[in-house]
Amino acid sequence: MLYFWIHTVWIPGVAFLFGFQGFPVRSVDMQRATDNITIRQGDTAIIRCYVDDKVSRVAWLNRSNIIFAGQDKWSLDPRVDLVTKGQLEYSLRIQKVDVYDEGSYTCSIQTKQQPKTSQVYLIVQVPAIIYKVSEDIVVNEGSNVTLSCLANGRPDPVITWRLLNPSAEPLEGEEYLDIIGIMRNQAGRYECKASNDVATPDVKYVNVIVNYPPTIKKAQSSETPVGRMGMLHCDATAVPTPEFEWYRDEKRLSNTQGISIQILGTTTILMIANVTEEDYGNYTCVASNRLGVQNASLFLYRPGTGRDINGSASVSQSLWLLLASFACLFFKC
Repeated sequence: MLYFWIHTVWIPGVAFLFGFQGFPVRSVDMQRATDNITIRQGDTAIIRCYVDDKVSRVAWLNRSNIIFAGQDKWSLDPRVDLVTKGQLEYSLRIQKVDVYDEGSYTCSIQTKQQPKTSQVYLIVQVPAIIYKVSEDIVVNEGSNVTLSCLANGRPDPVITWRLLNPSAEPLEGEEYLDIIGIMRNQAGRYECKASNDVATPDVKYVNVIVNYPPTIKKAQSSETPVGRMGMLHCDATAVPTPEFEWYRDEKRLSNTQGISIQILGTTTILMIANVTEEDYGNYTCVASNRLGVQNASLFLYRPGTGRDINGSASVSQSLWLLLASFACLFFKC
């Protein structure tokens, strides 16, 4: 008898009855007979339906599929069950909701007068997840760089980029961040954030190292009396870290008796113990890496001669610039 009622009375009338509004069927989550319920993937959804004692038959449908007919479960999904409190509630519970649960659900009842329905559309949201991001990279200054950050979610996530320097201002870019002619001050840790307000944003990072030739930032000469220790300082910035050499006139200096060369990262110190008259004069600090070379002239001088204690720096062309110059001369550009 139940099977006959469902197939001869209820299902043919469902399409017409979906739009009916009125009691005794109603949802505690909505003010209309058709409404949306939004749920996050993995959570539990309860679709409310209330009846009164005039109801003779009641059932739940998902699209055109029967889920429950009265207390009889037609669905094979173990996540789905009924929530009933006495005879007045006939709500549908779906545990661990997934995207394929999205769609329309209909609570349909049969009273002595006529069938009535209440329809709800279940919307399943998925937190934003970054599934692919660029690997850490090393590039030369002036190169063009593209960083990628791909994410999915429901609704579609918004992707933003930041360079985590002191200002950490947003950058113009979404899935792909293009950096044209990257400069050394654009090196660092880049943050990609994907968000769609469903859950905490997903965040990934890309480290970008920018190689550039040496630049000598400080060349400090020394005013030293005879018999004292003279110290010449040379500071350079470069990536990769520069190698240092010291020269006196055309002669390369090394650690020998009376001379000590220290290299501490991007700083080198030439120490001359027990300075003599022959030690006074011009010294050259040379900083180099595979991208270029720069040198600076420093002076060890006796007190009262009036030389500039900061010395003077002279720039050697970077290797790439020298090659470019030779090519330009060859082709008469």
